[in-house]
Amino acid sequence: METQKIPKIIHYCWFGKKELPSLEKVMLKTWKEKLPDYELIKWDEERFDIKSQKYVKEAYEKGKYAFVSDYVRLYALYQYGGIYMDTDVEVLKDLSPLLENDGFIGFESIKYIGTSLIAAKPNNQLIKALLESYKDKTFIKDDGTLNITTNVQYITSYLQSEGIILNNHYQKIEHFSIYPKDFFSPKSLVTGKIKCTSNTYTIHHFSASWMDSKDKLKIKISPVLNILRKVLIAIIGEDNFNKIRLKIKFI
Repeated sequence: METQKIPKIIHYCWFGKKELPSLEKVMLKTWKEKLPDYELIKWDEERFDIKSQKYVKEAYEKGKYAFVSDYVRLYALYQYGGIYMDTDVEVLKDLSPLLENDGFIGFESIKYIGTSLIAAKPNNQLIKALLESYKDKTFIKDDGTLNITTNVQYITSYLQSEGIILNNHYQKIEHFSIYPKDFFSPKSLVTGKIKCTSNTYTIHHFSASWMDSKDKLKIKISPVLNILRKVLIAIIGEDNFNKIRLKIKFI
């Protein structure tokens, strides 16, 4: 039997000082039922200094708490190790068999890595690299618009640069294992259908409860918009694309 490397700690973020919605309360109950020997750490304004990081400070001041959590989850994992989970993640069974990894994550779809569940041992070097990438990031762009590129896009792109192939198959690179989507995210973001298998540990329910409806829509379709941008630029050129973008601000 291999040695456990990842500590039994569950990290979750809840910024904005609102009460947890009913769905999230039910989800957290499954954590306590299925992972009774894990420590739960809540990251909020009392635990994390919002002003300590520029991207976080800007996102928080705009009320975009999901983006605050993008950084804080990495910070928590690097400092303490453990498993980060979104508050809309339902736990079906004990995650302990996976704790022998240096770190792990799973596909959300064939083309994207999910970030609703990320696990790592303390001082994991891949987590460190992702964390350091935020040093040069700002949430408010020079033109005043907001950088709503999701951490799903950031992390998927980074893992590709490390050699991961986007095929929804198990893969292992230095410091991290990547599992197929049925392990942690068997629910389709598009259709809402859930396809659990014997491999399924958790279900991500995609509630995005701390976003308004407009932000939820943008987050959901932002990968599609990125593809659309590239296609339009290839067809009509960047100058013409920028002219259209000024008129249609959504792209």
